Amino acid sequence: MSPTTTPTANPSGRPNADAQTPSTSAYAAIDAGKPRFAWVRGSLQQVLAAASLIVIVIFFSVASTHFFTANNLISILTAATVTGILALGTTFVIITGGIDLSIGTVMVLCGVMAGVFLTYWGWPLWAGVLATIVFGGIIGLINGVNVSVLGIPPFIATLGMMLIAAGLSLVISGTKPIYFNDTPEFQQIMNLSIIPGVRFPLGVAIFIVMIVVAAILLSRTIIGRYTFSIGSNEAATALSGVNVRRWKIIIYTLAGLFVGLAGVLSASRLSSAQPTGGMGLELEAIAAVVIGGTSLQGGKGSIIGTVIGALIMAVLTNGLRIISVPQEWQSVAVGIVILVAVYLDMLRRRRD
Repeated sequence: MSPTTTPTANPSGRPNADAQTPSTSAYAAIDAGKPRFAWVRGSLQQVLAAASLIVIVIFFSVASTHFFTANNLISILTAATVTGILALGTTFVIITGGIDLSIGTVMVLCGVMAGVFLTYWGWPLWAGVLATIVFGGIIGLINGVNVSVLGIPPFIATLGMMLIAAGLSLVISGTKPIYFNDTPEFQQIMNLSIIPGVRFPLGVAIFIVMIVVAAILLSRTIIGRYTFSIGSNEAATALSGVNVRRWKIIIYTLAGLFVGLAGVLSASRLSSAQPTGGMGLELEAIAAVVIGGTSLQGGKGSIIGTVIGALIMAVLTNGLRIISVPQEWQSVAVGIVILVAVYLDMLRRRRD
């Protein structure tokens, strides 16, 4: 039942136009969480992130002549595709004030399930891909139920799912990779070049399409409105008559669909489902979201910021590899970037 606003009376018996019921105040809280206001508050962080990306690109272009080439730039976009799609879904979760630590291992589990559907069971390509994406959505739904219905803190709920998914990947695959030799068309989902004479993988085009879809969902639909509202003031949102539990489940399910798609693209890129991978990808995705200006406390964020963050992570990793920085120092650099991003988020919250 939708809440209604009823005027209150002053001692003289006449309605008091300045008085509001709690439900009216709750609607105001939802309006305060509209995406356009969050974009204004987070625009400075996005500008800083974009400036940082430009500086990093210039630095590596000067450090190595092999960096700023067409082939390497495509390689960067290809590397950013899987992490970027994971980050797109995670953006919705973090804006609500939640977290999802399971996206890396769930992505791997989705890749394993793609191997089961296509290689073991011999399903048609479209059916196997669709079932894999839906499977990711089901895992997201379970996370949403654990968080919103059972009341398990998101950190613990998704940490448990991370371990479950890692174990199931090994059990289902028999601890061995699943190869897609019998379905060569599956390998083309990520690697097929769609522009004649130019290496532009289909996976990158899918990433671009998903950026547009995520941006529309977050800024133009009711799910985006409630995502910001829940993260801004969950109690006020509930008082306004919004079923917060249901919308949290929907948001986690949506994030799971993105994870399922990332699992398809990752397995397609490798031409195999590797059951032992995925650990650490959740940190890269979360880092991309935070670098792009999304607050870990919820209520603020944008898709364009997340995309910039994902590109920063991809450029940093690629550039360090090109200038022959050892792997261990690459990890140190990524860790420093994550710490700086979180610290900037803390400073922004204090200012607000």
